[in-house]
Amino acid sequence: MAGKGQRDHVILGNDQTGERIYLTSKNHRNTPDRLVLKKYSPKLHKVVEFKEVK
Repeated sequence: MAGKGQRDHVILGNDQTGERIYLTSKNHRNTPDRLVLKKYSPKLHKVVEFKEVK
């Protein structure tokens, strides 16, 4: 049986609009701190920073 992997699902959210529309995965061993990615915000119609929520 396969064990649980190192990758976990995380939700990305934007503080300005309260959007939580992106789901991605990350390796907790390589990146223990919170993930920050630039993604498109449909409410603002531009690319802004989305930070890891969960």
